[in-house]
Amino acid sequence: MTKDPFTPPRLPATARPETLALDAGLQIDPVTRAIQPGISMSVNNLVIPGEGAFSAAELGDIAQEPFTYARWLNPTTRALETRLAALEGAEDALASATGLAAIAGVFLSLLKQGDHLIISDVTYAGAAELARTVLPDLGIEVTPVNLSRPGALQAALRPNTRLVHCESPANPILRLTDLAEVARIAHAHGALVSVDSTLATPVATRPLTLGVDLVIHSLTKFINGHGDALGGIVAGRRDLIARLRARAVYLGAAMPAMNAWLILRGIDTLFPRMRQIAESAARVAAFLETHPKVIRALYPGLPSHPQHDLAKAQMAIPGGMIFFRTADPQAMARSLAARLQIIHSAFSLGHQRSIVTLLDTAEMMRGTYALTPEQEAEYRAYAGDGGFRLSIGLESPDDLIADLDQALSA
Repeated sequence: MTKDPFTPPRLPATARPETLALDAGLQIDPVTRAIQPGISMSVNNLVIPGEGAFSAAELGDIAQEPFTYARWLNPTTRALETRLAALEGAEDALASATGLAAIAGVFLSLLKQGDHLIISDVTYAGAAELARTVLPDLGIEVTPVNLSRPGALQAALRPNTRLVHCESPANPILRLTDLAEVARIAHAHGALVSVDSTLATPVATRPLTLGVDLVIHSLTKFINGHGDALGGIVAGRRDLIARLRARAVYLGAAMPAMNAWLILRGIDTLFPRMRQIAESAARVAAFLETHPKVIRALYPGLPSHPQHDLAKAQMAIPGGMIFFRTADPQAMARSLAARLQIIHSAFSLGHQRSIVTLLDTAEMMRGTYALTPEQEAEYRAYAGDGGFRLSIGLESPDDLIADLDQALSA
């Protein structure tokens, strides 16, 4: 039989991540024969009598059902899930409206009243505040732990511990977690492990290969890379994703098709973007480390990073995030906002343009984290009274260094 020339070849099992980022799950449009993935904006799909179900409660594995209703499953969103699952070496993935929705879906699907969650004491603010302010009201016990210390994790485990949630590198201070060791300890206790790998991306780290059960990304950040679409995803074993999907259909945090399409576009260039960003970040971090106005610069690629050896072992590239401290951070924040000409003073991260923001330690302790005095002291060892989270973009590193130099030196 002659092969249809418009059917894409099946990728070999040896296809590398750079290839998977472009072609995993790629479907040639049967009508237009377009190579670039299209977008399905339809809320409804035709149902053949006897196919599908009216109620989500009657569905089996939703991902195996025919497309019927976009809140359950959308073709464009499913293409994104397929692509990310391939990149992470996962059996399946579940997309959501935001990264926080992905984290909330994991917590609310895997935990119930009487269960115990261990969460990294330094993590994305949305996850920290959700765990601290919402989960206890549902009868879920929560313990923040410095997961860079395996002994601290071991000591915090309880008979009812069901999930350990970590983040590596941790936002904002870029502290790392030994994911293989955390997985070993948690699994020996019968607990699952999830990791927010947003700052690493699959270019730097593939947590499932280290024993983690679920890997989470805010797709809004580096994976989309263009600052124009919100999204989140969870990837892992098929049985766990099916469990999450069965709950997610009722949480209503479905990813819009347009966002899925935009993020798929971003993934096409993920590997070259992240490699360029990491090369630029290494140069900027080295500059900041020696600048007279900078007290400390933290970047996993710097030998001075306290976990540089772990970074070399666990990360293929050191990533695109830098954290640095100056004297009088509030005054410096005002100066940077007024004087920076290329770098933007703004929230968020992982976009094509470089972004910097001050994270005030007192504000973080008051509004986001509920740390013990020992944990706060460990945080302050990294952050002092406050530090600057710098997300490197695609600009010339020479221009970024010149911009920082003139703004810091004022």
